[in-house]
Formats: sequence, C-alpha cells, structure tokens
Amino acid sequence: MTAPSPDLALEAQIDQWRNYLRHRQAIHAVDVAELEDHLREQVAGLRSAGLAADEAFLVAVKRMGDLDALSREFAREHSERLWKQLVIVPAADRDDGTRVRTDALVAFAAAVGAAALAKLPVLFGIDLDTHESFYLRHAPFFVLPLLTAYFAWKRRLDLATTRWLAVGFLVALLVVNLQRVVAGGDVEVLMVLHLPIALWLLVGIAYAGGRWSTSEGRMDFVRFSGELFIYFVLIALGGGVLMAFTAMIFKSVGVDVEPVFERWILPCGPAGAVLVAAWLVEAKQSVVENMAPVLTRLFTPMFAVTLLVFLGTLVVTGRGIRIERDMLIGFDLLLALVLGLVLYAVSARDPQAPPGLFDRVQVVLLVAALVTDIIALSAIAARIGEFGFTPNRVAALGENVVLLVNLAWSALLYVRFLRGRGTFAALERWQTTYLPVYAGWAAFVVLVFPLVFRPSR
Repeated sequence: MTAPSPDLALEAQIDQWRNYLRHRQAIHAVDVAELEDHLREQVAGLRSAGLAADEAFLVAVKRMGDLDALSREFAREHSERLWKQLVIVPAADRDDGTRVRTDALVAFAAAVGAAALAKLPVLFGIDLDTHESFYLRHAPFFVLPLLTAYFAWKRRLDLATTRWLAVGFLVALLVVNLQRVVAGGDVEVLMVLHLPIALWLLVGIAYAGGRWSTSEGRMDFVRFSGELFIYFVLIALGGGVLMAFTAMIFKSVGVDVEPVFERWILPCGPAGAVLVAAWLVEAKQSVVENMAPVLTRLFTPMFAVTLLVFLGTLVVTGRGIRIERDMLIGFDLLLALVLGLVLYAVSARDPQAPPGLFDRVQVVLLVAALVTDIIALSAIAARIGEFGFTPNRVAALGENVVLLVNLAWSALLYVRFLRGRGTFAALERWQTTYLPVYAGWAAFVVLVFPLVFRPSR
C-alpha cells in the first residue's frame, strides 16, 4: 500500500489533535479554531524553515504545550506518541476559577432574568389562566434573547453581529404582535410551533461565535442543542420529583402548595431551566459527551425497529394514514426526532473511524424514515386534492418536503460512505449546511401564513 503523502499525514495528525481538544472540559468549542490556527501558523513557519511535515508538527505541538495545558494532556493520554516527550513540561495548569465563577454568575443571572420575564406580564394584568394565547406566542421571547445575550457575552461577539441578532428578535416580536390571527386557531398553533425554530437560528449564530459560516461551527451548535435537550429533560424530571415530594410533605400538615406551583414554578421554572441547562452543557461538557452518544446509540435502533414495524403494519393491514391536525403534528415531530437522532449521532461520531454496525443501523433508520415520509406526503397530497388547502395541510406538506430532501440526500451520502465511495465529512457538511433551511421554512410559516390564511370578518 502506498504511504500517505506528508500533507495528508499532517492533516490526519491535526484532525486527531483537534478532535481531542473538542472533547476536553477545560476548553470551549469556539476556542478550538483559534488554537488550530495558531498551530497551523507554527507548522507553516517551521516547514518554510526547512523542517519536514512530521517534524514541524512535533515542534509546533511542543510550543502549543508551552502555551496551553491541554496539549500536555493530549500527550499524556496518547502515551504511544513520539512527541509526548516534547510536550510534557513541568508547568502548572492555569487557574480558571475566576472565569468559571463569573460564567456561573452570568448564567444564573440570565436564568433569573428569564424567570422574571415569564412573570412580568402579570404586572400588567396578563395572567396565564385568561391569556393563554399571549403566553404561547411570547414564550420564546422570555428565554431565547437572554440565551443569545449570554453566548454573545461569552463568545465576545462584535457589536455589529450583536446588533443584527437584536434586530432579528425585535422583528420577530413585532411580527408576532402585529399579525392578525384567531386565538387558538390553526394559524396561531402553527406560529407557536415554528417561531422557536426560526429564533433558534439566532441562538446558533451567537453560540458559534463568528464561526457560523463554517461546518465545524454549525456542528458544534448541533452538539450543544442535543446536550441542552438532555440536560433540560433531566432538570425537568428532577424538578417534577421535587415538586411531587414537596406537595406531599406540605399536604401532611394541611397546606396546599399547588397554587404556588401553578402561579410561580410552572411559568418561571422552565424559562430559567433552559439557561441553567445551557450553562451546565458548557461547564460539564466532558460528562455529557460521554452520556449523550450512549443515549443516541440506545434509541437509534429502537426508532428504526418502530418505523419498520409501522411500515410492515401498513403493508399487512392495507390501511392509510389518517390526515388530521394532531396526526400531522405527530408525524412531523416523529420524523424531526428521527432526523435529530441521526444529526446528533453524526456530530458525536469520529469522522476518521471506518464504517461500522451502528452506521448501518443509521442507514436503516434513514431509509425507514424516508419511506414513512413519502407515504405521509402521498396522504397529505391526496387530502389536499380532495378537500382543498388548509393551514395545517399546507404546513405539513412543506415540512414533509423539507424533511424529504434532507432524509433522501443523507441516506444517499451515508450509503456512499458505507460503500467507500464517499467521505463522512460530506455527510457532516450536508447536515450542517441544511440547518438554515429549517429556520427559513419556520420563518416563512410565521410571516406568510397569517397573511395568506386571514380570518374571515
């Protein structure tokens, strides 16, 4: 077998070094790019001075080791590497205590702010019981602007980017309040479901810290989104258990605390929990990165089996899919969850690893989801042809088309990777490049549907 060229061998070494840094708790994903740029500058300078590629890498890593303790950790963990002796130097790790404490204080202040925003409308006579529609429309604005501001501070975003993000939230707030829709109607429900998806793109831009235009920056945001969801669910479950025990012990002395839960905990708790979960993902990254891939590998086969059994049932019974609002929402959520599993599994996978059994399970899941999506699309199109257009049917049609494109091309790229005719990096680039399409469609629903499907006078 022909030995790889020096440039390819160098890129493989840098890829391994970069992947190691991404999985360390002590460094944030947004900082990896800066370290890599510095490493490449060192390598380029050494190669221009006459060193070979592998020699330049060894010396550059030593210099990086002098600058950052993480490179020394890398050398310790990969003890079989020759350049271990060049990197390990008797220098103490930096004390990040002040930075960690400041980060925690800012995050918890933002969490308190989100909880306060969720309760602020009550001061103006807008309570949850009688103004449910108001809270449903404005719920994302209680949380996402503060989450975006937290990352803008943490990533030190430039003023111009911060202003554009603020303008994005302001425009969305104006659209939500100026659109004329029926409270509780189909269009409002669609707005409520799609608005967080559109605004989540703004959070991603702040999280990427100037790296949103790169595939790596968007993939880091995908990892963050999956880990945030896991931590939020864990916090919600823990909070539910705590509330249950609290209600029980107070009930034993004849005190009913449920009104307190309904008026304070339920509106304020979830808003603050999102910010706390985001801080936990940032602070405890190495812990969740060990847990999240395990959960992905556990649920991916389960969803694949579920979809296969469902498709088999359709064939055996000969029944079609009932096209009702709840069914449409359920199918779209199921397909979105399947795609989310695939996307997160892609983000957690080592791109240099060869194809394995789990990759084949991923392809089975993608193909099963693709077939399910095609069946759902056929049923929706038939329903529209028979009964005409409604907001729910048009939204379901568009969402299923958006999902269909992603599922089909992802399955094709994955199959090419399994057959050795493509790279895993191509699949990563496709997934991250497609992310704005979801936000674009969600924004289209929020902006255009209230104008097209106006309530009758």
